[in-house]
Amino acid sequence: MISKTYLSLFPSDLATYGRDAKALLKELQSQNERMFLVTFLVLNTGRTEQELENNVFQASSIAQKHNCNLCRLDFQQEQGLMSSLPLADCQIEIQRGLTTSSTAIFVPFTTQELFDNGKESLYYGLNALSNNLIMVDRKKLKNPNGLILGTPGSGKSFSAKREITNAFLVTDDDIIICDPEAEYTPLVERLHGQVIHIGPASTQYINPMDINSNYSEEDNPLALKADFILSLCELVVGGKEGLQPVEKTVIDRCVHVVYRKYFENPTPENMPLLEDLYNALLTQDEPEARHVAAALEIYVKGSLNIFNHHTNVDIHNRIVCFDIKQLGKQLKKLGMLIVQDAVWGRVTANRSAGKSTRYYADEFHLLLKEEQTAAYSVEIWKRFRKWGGIPTALTQNVKDLLASPEVSNIFENSDFVYMLNQANGDRQILAKQLNISPHQLSYVTHSGEGEGLLFFGNVILPFVDRFPTDLELYRIMTTKLGEISEGTQK
Repeated sequence: MISKTYLSLFPSDLATYGRDAKALLKELQSQNERMFLVTFLVLNTGRTEQELENNVFQASSIAQKHNCNLCRLDFQQEQGLMSSLPLADCQIEIQRGLTTSSTAIFVPFTTQELFDNGKESLYYGLNALSNNLIMVDRKKLKNPNGLILGTPGSGKSFSAKREITNAFLVTDDDIIICDPEAEYTPLVERLHGQVIHIGPASTQYINPMDINSNYSEEDNPLALKADFILSLCELVVGGKEGLQPVEKTVIDRCVHVVYRKYFENPTPENMPLLEDLYNALLTQDEPEARHVAAALEIYVKGSLNIFNHHTNVDIHNRIVCFDIKQLGKQLKKLGMLIVQDAVWGRVTANRSAGKSTRYYADEFHLLLKEEQTAAYSVEIWKRFRKWGGIPTALTQNVKDLLASPEVSNIFENSDFVYMLNQANGDRQILAKQLNISPHQLSYVTHSGEGEGLLFFGNVILPFVDRFPTDLELYRIMTTKLGEISEGTQK
């Protein structure tokens, strides 16, 4: 029997190691742990010998800060390099025993990835955590509707243009753009698309009364068209309260009257104009009908009659851009609503051909300020998915998206959200709406251009998109005034 006095003569290290060995044995026996022999290698590279020495010194300093020592593999550099390569051939005979939980710390596959190698997958940047490519196909989402959110200058328009370019090259989808600021014209022209300029001085016209037999999935397409015309008239009449119930009734009645001739003989010349609606309203007995007609008069016979013409442009090009910058403040919201209806007509026509249609609406918040136009936009947002449409809204005003329970449906019906830098008030709203953690929120707090969070279904991923600035494509897509001027001079 060993006396206590004799035990006190044991080295302290031996007693410490004994306790550690007992703890390890307990983990292996009762805590479902396994023992692994691990070789951990750190590969340092440099373009010059001096740069390599600096990198080795920096790595050693970082390790020492965490109470670790890095051993240089002198005279074993070649074996170390071969062991670091993904060849499953370890040529370094230095091993350390680690339990399961300790070994798991070194496994690098703890970040979530988004990579789909399908034929129509598009590039959306690099994973900010792992630097791996983000490649996804929005069509595989339960709901492909999308939002691009960010403060001015964060890269909203540039991100949309990059997706448009990739979709044009990779897919066969049709692409339609509503461009309130004339930002997309250079790109669309370079892709040999069609730019339609809508403005007081333009001779290109879109008839807001256009309709086709596929306009609605119901037997009577007039129901959805009447909803659009009510939205249009609400913008025209204006006022805080919008259209009154009697006004809505007489407008709906007149819509059925003016389309009767077209459905009896559906030829282009029988397509009604706003003037036909105006004349039909004048024939009604109710004073509310004359009130709406008086509000319509400037758009029919006055100086704002650019939407009182038959459509004279071909919108069947694969990529079409509606440039409505020249409409001015008075007509811009009206123009955006009419373009949205024209897009719906294209979507319904493409559905029968089995073709998808991508629609990009910049400055989308302009359509959400009036109740009727917001309601119509929500209805279109809900219908697009079933008809092969992939809408994407660009806006800096998150508050407008959540202004009412009805408008918030746009947010709830969008499984793709490309979120760039956000203002402080919007960050708090989005954190609550999307259950974003404080750490995730840091990626959209004072972030640089092309940096943010990607929401793809149930996956939330921080991304970085560094587009090379020395490419001709960059000069076509950028919206920075200085770079646009420089590109024009070249």
